[in-house]
Amino acid sequence: MNARFDGMWLWLPKEAGQFYEQSGYGRPADEGLRLAPEEGLYLVSRGKIQIEGETFDTFLPKWAVEPDKLRKYIVYKDLRERGYAVQTGPHDFRVFRRGQKPGSGESQYFIRVLSERSLIVFSDLIDEVTTTSNMRKQHILAVVDDESEITYYEVKLPILPEILTSHEKKFLKGVVTGCSAIINTPEREHLEQAFYGTRFDEQRLLLSPNEALFLLENNELSLLRDEQELSLQDYSGSLISQDDEMKEKSILYSYLRTNGYIPRTGYKFGHHFRVYSGKKTHSEMLIHAVGEAADLPMSTISRSVRLAHSVKKKMLFGCVHTRGIRFVEFARIKL
Repeated sequence: MNARFDGMWLWLPKEAGQFYEQSGYGRPADEGLRLAPEEGLYLVSRGKIQIEGETFDTFLPKWAVEPDKLRKYIVYKDLRERGYAVQTGPHDFRVFRRGQKPGSGESQYFIRVLSERSLIVFSDLIDEVTTTSNMRKQHILAVVDDESEITYYEVKLPILPEILTSHEKKFLKGVVTGCSAIINTPEREHLEQAFYGTRFDEQRLLLSPNEALFLLENNELSLLRDEQELSLQDYSGSLISQDDEMKEKSILYSYLRTNGYIPRTGYKFGHHFRVYSGKKTHSEMLIHAVGEAADLPMSTISRSVRLAHSVKKKMLFGCVHTRGIRFVEFARIKL
């Protein structure tokens, strides 16, 4: 059976309707069965149809001039060979549950096809995942590397539940040392019990910049520098001047602490925080703070997810913007 290419779609005659009815290929129209090029190429590779005046080897390079088109075909072929019915849109592909097809079944995944060098713009990704979630589907990134291997990632926008905790508040005084703060009064013990700080020696507790700033904001701490009390504005300004990421980190730290989580440095994992829920022995999440307009290469996110999974933690990015914080979770998935 021959297909005609009109520059955008492949067209089969109406009698080709069985491809749609039996396996969910194409979309029926008055002119016949309309196929996306990915669908037509796959059917050609299976010996089901032919393209007028073309072979698979001549049509593919003519159509896939841009690299993203070849990646889309690679992903489409992989999904079909895994037993899924696939249609184009609303992102790149709409994938139906196994055993189901268009017209009578329900789609399960919306898939966006990327390369290993694609930039993830968090504001755009959040918008896309929100749309997917509102339609009760799973949002999947299909990342095709330079050797044409595919890794699938599910992306979610989790809402971290508030954890009810009791924390005794005491007003303490600290001395700014570098960017950190040292507390050398006996009352420091209640901070240690709430998992603040690092024991500097038997008499002193060393607070990280994020910890000291949070306690200062919440009127649990006053800070001295050169025997003069330091204002919140001055301390915050000095930290931001030395750390370009401090603003986002401090907002994320404050959110986590206020909601009952215990954030500690995630430096050894290459991220801002490792996060504990309550008083659990091991941290459960790695969270990296990013700004509203932030973008990261997919290769960077891939390394983050691989490392987080290797230490049995979830990988989240905390996107800080004017409307609050949106968490974006990436996880490898097997389809």
